[in-house]
Amino acid sequence: MKVYFIGAGPGAPDLITLRGARRLGECPLVMYAGSLVPEAVLEHAHPDAECVNTAPLNLDEQVAIYRRAQAQGLDVARVHSGDPAIYGATAEQMRALRSLGIAYEVVPGVSSFTASAAVLGAELTRPGVTQTVILTRASGRASPVPDAENLRGLAAHRASLCVFLGGRQLPQIVTELLEAYPPHTPAALVQRASQPDERRHEATLGTLLTDLTLSDWALTTMLLVSPALGDPGELTEPSRLYDPAYAHRFRRAADSQDS
Repeated sequence: MKVYFIGAGPGAPDLITLRGARRLGECPLVMYAGSLVPEAVLEHAHPDAECVNTAPLNLDEQVAIYRRAQAQGLDVARVHSGDPAIYGATAEQMRALRSLGIAYEVVPGVSSFTASAAVLGAELTRPGVTQTVILTRASGRASPVPDAENLRGLAAHRASLCVFLGGRQLPQIVTELLEAYPPHTPAALVQRASQPDERRHEATLGTLLTDLTLSDWALTTMLLVSPALGDPGELTEPSRLYDPAYAHRFRRAADSQDS
């Protein structure tokens, strides 16, 4: 048997990858984090599959399910929201699987930070503005953020910053970010990107919390702060990739073709 860690994407059932949907449909046992993965994603599961919501289960209880699947020779689809490589709590599961001699495979998925950028119609790496994207999260009881990765230090780069799981700490986060980013820096909150109840709130970092009911944004919210979120019409330095005068191995420059 084998365990497939499948990135379900940000929530919309059609944003799971083709490979993820195929693996999900092939496995007789499905484990999914019901607190984050909408049940609509399970439409890709086999009609006869056993689906287990792992939200109320601790690690030992989940490992017990892996043991049962191993004894019965059942492939397992372990479904995580977004991409399993980002805040997926997969490392401890993989360690347990290795100790049991169970093979596993990771199927990547669409992350909520890219889905949020899509909601905003934004490119996070705008030429002449920023070419760096920083992914981080607010410290929580489950796993604190290392001191060396504090928000003030990360914000000092003034790159595109995506903060996961920070809804409950928005006032503190914004205060720390304002120590590095100018108040006029574009910022946005995106909640449940790609899902039917998706919401977004766009402002500047300095005005982001003005007239905002913080409790409405406590859960499943992505904070994006970046000079690249500004109006595309203000683009002053476009990429040379599609410039007619720019040549590369697949395209000759326009003046060369004319000669």
